[in-house]
Amino acid sequence: MKKTSVVIVGRPNVGKSTLFNRICGKFKALVGDEPGMTRDRIISDAEWNGRFFEIIDTGGITLDDSELIPRRIYEQAKGAMDKASVILFLVDARTGVTPLDRELARLLIEQGRPVFVVANKCDSPKQWNEAQEFYELGFEHLFPISAEHSINVGDLLDEIVKTFPGTTTVQASPSPEISVAIVGKPNVGKSTLLNLLLGEERSIVSPLPGTTRDAVDSLLTRNGKTFRFIDTAGIRKKSRTHLLAEKLSVIMARKNLERCDVALVVLDAQEGMNSMDVTIAGYAKEAGVSVILVVNKWDAVEKSTSTMGEFETDIRTRTKYLEYAPILFVSAKTGQRVSKLFPLIEEVAQARRKRVPTAELNSFLQKAALQKATVPFNRQVKIHYMTQVGVAPPRFVVFSNRKGRLHFSLERYLINRIREHFGFFGTPIIMKQKLQPRGK
Repeated sequence: MKKTSVVIVGRPNVGKSTLFNRICGKFKALVGDEPGMTRDRIISDAEWNGRFFEIIDTGGITLDDSELIPRRIYEQAKGAMDKASVILFLVDARTGVTPLDRELARLLIEQGRPVFVVANKCDSPKQWNEAQEFYELGFEHLFPISAEHSINVGDLLDEIVKTFPGTTTVQASPSPEISVAIVGKPNVGKSTLLNLLLGEERSIVSPLPGTTRDAVDSLLTRNGKTFRFIDTAGIRKKSRTHLLAEKLSVIMARKNLERCDVALVVLDAQEGMNSMDVTIAGYAKEAGVSVILVVNKWDAVEKSTSTMGEFETDIRTRTKYLEYAPILFVSAKTGQRVSKLFPLIEEVAQARRKRVPTAELNSFLQKAALQKATVPFNRQVKIHYMTQVGVAPPRFVVFSNRKGRLHFSLERYLINRIREHFGFFGTPIIMKQKLQPRGK
């Protein structure tokens, strides 16, 4: 069943993202005083009075064909409007009707879709009266609201859901959703990779670094499995992050790592792995997500028989804390090896949720030859038993005759043997030590 789609459009800085966040009940779109904060389409599921729909935020439209980014923003908004069930045309009640509002109104009339003119930033009865001038744009439905203070937003939603056909329900996913964040420095090809995986252009691609600002969620069902891809803004050094939009983008990119199952850490093969790549990979490690290191632009590298091996050795040397992460060399531009990403993502996501019975763990423990771990004499412990206490990521507790954390050599040895024996491919493993209770 096709989802009912409500699309928010308008010129820059009229409050589209504030209204989007208000309707979906989450802080998903960047909000700030700088115009042009949102560029790509941002999508979220929403519900009002038992009616389910998807709400789509779009970038501010300027109708400037001479510049690449404004043109791409319009193309993204136009793609959303073409599939919309309802369009919310957001305008700024404080500034009144502008020439750009009139131009956008003409375009929306040509769309032939239900349009609600939403006069935002109406915080007083006087502003409500002044908002009546927007009727000149030629649409029947006009709603004065304040998205920031949630004034009249409920009444607006009441009218929107009345236009929905029949009973609108959420389609049940055929299997648990796999959430995948695409992270990396600016201009390493994250959006190009996302568009190739989806089979359509959902993120704006340009040669300009920092084109993506919001985290763009996109759902894809493939072979009965549902994937949620999150294209994040390029993460750069703090010293090179100046605009508010850039600062918020980096914060949101890190927060989106925390809500995903798998992180595709994208590297630029032409540049090799540098300190910023190492830092970003470290963010993924800290978030506790499963990781796949994706070396992009591999088609542009001059290669010999040893090039791939040398590149992999360099990555492993720089990211010893991600020894479990698979490495894949791809070209998002040509599609080379990109199809191999889906089975890899499925494999690491499945390992992430794997649970081992306590009996099997303790049988393994008896055969683990712990004496092979190089541990100082005064830090040696006697491990009585082990149990798994959680998944996503897998978490284990060992009960021993000592308090405190296991010596790093023993902890690393145990994790490596568990991964080797039970197949926790591509996922971090968390290990904790507890003192064995007396009498047990």
